[in-house]
Amino acid sequence: MEKKSALYWFRNDLRLADNAALTQACQQSDQLVLVYCLAPEENTSWGFVRVGQHRKAFLVDTLDDLAQRCEQLGHRLLILEGEPTLVLPPILKRLNINTIYCEAIAAPYEVAQVASLCEQGYCIEAIWQSSLLNPNTLPFCVENLPKIFTTFRQQIEQMGTAPPAPIPSIELFPDLPKVLHAIQSIKLKDWAGFVPIEKRSAFPYYKPQWQGGETAALAHLQRYLESGLVDQYKQTRNGLIGSDYSTKFSPWLASGALSARQIYQQLKAHEAVKGANESTYWVWFELLWRDYFRLLHLRFGAQLYRAKGLNDAATISHQPDLFLQWCRGETGQAFIDAGMRELVATGYLSNRMRQNVASYLIHDLQCDWRSGAAWFESQLIDYDVYSNQGNWLYLAGCGTDPRPNRRFNIEKQIKTYDPKHEYLQLWRH
Repeated sequence: MEKKSALYWFRNDLRLADNAALTQACQQSDQLVLVYCLAPEENTSWGFVRVGQHRKAFLVDTLDDLAQRCEQLGHRLLILEGEPTLVLPPILKRLNINTIYCEAIAAPYEVAQVASLCEQGYCIEAIWQSSLLNPNTLPFCVENLPKIFTTFRQQIEQMGTAPPAPIPSIELFPDLPKVLHAIQSIKLKDWAGFVPIEKRSAFPYYKPQWQGGETAALAHLQRYLESGLVDQYKQTRNGLIGSDYSTKFSPWLASGALSARQIYQQLKAHEAVKGANESTYWVWFELLWRDYFRLLHLRFGAQLYRAKGLNDAATISHQPDLFLQWCRGETGQAFIDAGMRELVATGYLSNRMRQNVASYLIHDLQCDWRSGAAWFESQLIDYDVYSNQGNWLYLAGCGTDPRPNRRFNIEKQIKTYDPKHEYLQLWRH
């Protein structure tokens, strides 16, 4: 095959290891430009910024780490700001490049980006790589994906479908076009701005071991497994306070600094030495949920973004004033307000609290679930388009399992998960 000059467009795959799209770009190119496009400053249709301060700060650390890893291999990461469909073409024209490699993302906004670049005449090689399982090796075609997660999980486990092994890290990049040295990257620190330190955070990303990027991600994966915390995961996963109650893999998974297959490989190695148990199984269980939300997007696409989702019987209401009170942690429900204060202060929230605050917004305040999904997108450092949409659809009864009244009993939740009111006290202000 004749090699060519190409551009690699990093999206949600900010790593050099287990990156099939990047590996293919390296193998098929004799010159390669590496680019990341920071999201332009813009508001959602709900009136607040699409990318909040915590997401920006964690992304800056991730990109700093990726840039350093590229530099160690004699290459450069070019960082631009703006909509990729607008900022990539001038670079491609200047470098006389027509081929773009990237990760395939099955959400409407991301699909539209690729379509727009194709319409502009560029050759796009978009490679699917964010799931644990390969969609082509499932015991059913994606069009027949079971509409209930349990059925999906059972079929996967009965077939013994195993994930592929992670791809080795890039060790050598193709040449870097000389003219690229004249193109300047944006200054990341100026883009992100200042974020105050919040010492109560359950994910203190201001500390080196919790920072964004592949280096910290791989170190955390090793540390978590070697510490033995994984062997108590099922018992602790509903915790509300501290860094150890859950795996905390999600921020690195969301940015692509860590892949699900890397986690699975290391998890199986841990089980081979220490033995499998209910908790190590539950990590696999959660990774399967993550895959399921991705596969739902492959099957249903833009339907998942309608107000009624997949439930044509759904009725959607919205209360703008109550929504703002929810965002600010001023609903008057102390447990919910504590969770919303934690989210805004830290960019992170436990899974248990995410379910509680989402249920409250939908079922108690009678607000449009899409407003809550957009607020999570703005605030969460581990925002993942697939999981965020999937979880909100599920709680709203608009997903593939549209059971009504998934309303959480807040007083029961407090009694079960915060009986001493320690969480309420921690986030009362």
